[in-house]
Amino acid sequence: MKSTQKFFHQLILLYRPFENRLNEQLNKHQLHRAQWTILYYLYNEGSATQVEISHYQGVEKPTITRTVGRLEELGYVEPIRGKDKREKRIQLTEAGSTVYENVRVTIDQYEQAILSGISEEEQLETIRIMEEIRDNIMK
Repeated sequence: MKSTQKFFHQLILLYRPFENRLNEQLNKHQLHRAQWTILYYLYNEGSATQVEISHYQGVEKPTITRTVGRLEELGYVEPIRGKDKREKRIQLTEAGSTVYENVRVTIDQYEQAILSGISEEEQLETIRIMEEIRDNIMK
């Protein structure tokens, strides 16, 4: 098997178990991965439009609209005024920031456990490689 084939095969084998176990961790907080990704983005990037979030996640806007709607029902996000009246931005509420910080502890423990035995240098190199692959895909 070519190294490229093996690389992407391993990536596929990694993704589903990671996402399934991530959802197990998030379920402890009554969240799922799509919601967590939006909380993560807003916490780290600040307010955003749903279009910006959909581009970041690489999913369609209706998917983001449904997830944002649920986060709004939970009181974790709220709409705010944009630069003009047409622009609808959302931001984390105080409750959303608190939930993010609480869930972050759980996720940090999970991520540290699954990266056990992998040095920081190896992690940084893997991050660099993944970013380069994503850039190549997005060209």
